[in-house]
Order: sequence, then structure tokens, then C-alpha cells
Amino acid sequence: MITVQHLTKNFGAQTVVSDVSFTLEDGSFTALIGPNGAGKTTILSMLAGLLKPTGGSVKMEGIKDIRKEIGFLPQYPQFYPWLTGVEFIELTAKLSGISARGARKEAEKVLEFVGLKDAIHKKTAQYSGGMKQRLGIAQAIVHKPKLLLLDEPVSSLDPVGRREIMNLLKQLQRGSTILYSTHILNDAEEMTDQLLFLKKGKVVEKGSLNEIREKFDVPRIRIQFAGVEEAAGYSSQTEWPTEVEGNVVYVYIKDHFPTMQQVMGELSNSPFTVVKVERDRLSLEEIFMKVVSP
Repeated sequence: MITVQHLTKNFGAQTVVSDVSFTLEDGSFTALIGPNGAGKTTILSMLAGLLKPTGGSVKMEGIKDIRKEIGFLPQYPQFYPWLTGVEFIELTAKLSGISARGARKEAEKVLEFVGLKDAIHKKTAQYSGGMKQRLGIAQAIVHKPKLLLLDEPVSSLDPVGRREIMNLLKQLQRGSTILYSTHILNDAEEMTDQLLFLKKGKVVEKGSLNEIREKFDVPRIRIQFAGVEEAAGYSSQTEWPTEVEGNVVYVYIKDHFPTMQQVMGELSNSPFTVVKVERDRLSLEEIFMKVVSP
């Protein structure tokens, strides 16, 4: 288990991270979520040992010097363009404490794992964006860290590349605890065990997705109409509280009313053409706006 207690970072008179505390269970997948400037990168940099905290502590159970147990992928990883992929990972393996004899073997093994087996002898300058992201992950995991820190690991990738990297991260979770920052909320919604919402350097909400939903979700029924005018017409006539988005009307449930049966009965007697009716819940993006909005 990793325990972060009262982590604080000041730059002069400006406090960019303020009294942040959380725990990471072994093998967990935790997302740092927040708008730009919320302190995500600063927190990761302090955990990685790249920035000295102004206050607070980071402890890993049973480990005195946690830096040896950390792998870090910055948001914009840099590579030596004259080195091949395998040469670069061999170099980082040696810097991580792996012997010269074992570094090459581990480099080849980890490059195969991240899907770069056929490109290990290419210069890193020839790598595409997706290949560089895989190479960055390879350098972060070559020494088999217990804690993997990833700063926006898929932000610069297209949808196909993002999916490939997220699938790779699922495999990595089997051997590492993962903490990553992201602004792509669909990814966090799909595969994260714990969410940490940051706002102006503070953790303003944390918990599992289910816990966050239970706290902020608003029960509602989603009705899709054939057209925008029909949606607006239904919304203006019903007695229930509604919100209209194009040809979709959200009917909000308060104190257990209306029920689905009541809504269906009302729709059956209306002149409007209904395409679909279903129970609905707030997306993580909508919850995010509730949590971090001023």
C-alpha cells in the first residue's frame, strides 16, 4: 500500500498543491482528474521524486527508499533520436540498477511486451507518436516497479492508439499499482478503481466510480423523440421536471416520482413520436462538472 499524507507544494507565495492525502491499494488503478492547473502533474512529479514537496510525505509499505520502486512516464517523454529503441531501453535499464549483462535482455523483453518487437532496431526519431508512447511506457516498466506513475498517457493519441495503450495498461495492472492523470473521462470511467478529483491543488472528492455516482448521480429517465420540436413539445406539456437536449428529454425523478410506468402512460397518450425510453444516469463528464465547477 502507498500512503500519501498532507502533500503540499509551494512555488514562492503560490500554493499549487495543498494538503493532499490519499492511499493506493496494491494492484489498484487510480485516476487523477481535474482541469488544467489543478495540480495533477505536480503531484505525480513529487511522487516520482522530481520535485521536493514543501510538506507532507509519501510512504510505501515495507520500502525505505520508494524511488527504486517507481516507474514514471511524463506527459511529454523525450528520447535520444540517435539511439534505437532497444539501445534507449537498455540505457534506462542500466540507470534503474539492472546489470549490464541483464539490461539488454530485459530491454528486448519489455519492448516485445509493449508491441515494439519489430521496431527495436529503428532510431527513436523514426517512431510515430503511438510508438513513442509505447517506448515511454517501456522505459517506465523495464525495472518492474511496484508503483507506475503516468501523466496523461493517452492524451496525444488517436482513438485507435488510445485503445491500444489502455489495453496495455490493463495488462500492466497485474503487476503494478497505477496512478495516472487524465482529462479523457471515458477512459477513467471504463477502467479505474479509484477517482481523485482535483481543484486548485486540493482533492475535492475521492472514491470508487460507484461511490461517486451514489453521491452525485441524479435518477432520471431519458426519452428520445423523432424530432427536436416533439421533444420541446413534450417538455412544455409534462408536469415532471425535465431538461431538453436536442431531440432528447431527461425527466428527473424526485422522491421516487415519476415512475417509469407513469412516464410510459403519459407518452402513450401524447401525440409525439417516441424512439426510445430508458433509465439513465449522469456520465462521468457531467459528474466532473458538478464536482469541479466554481
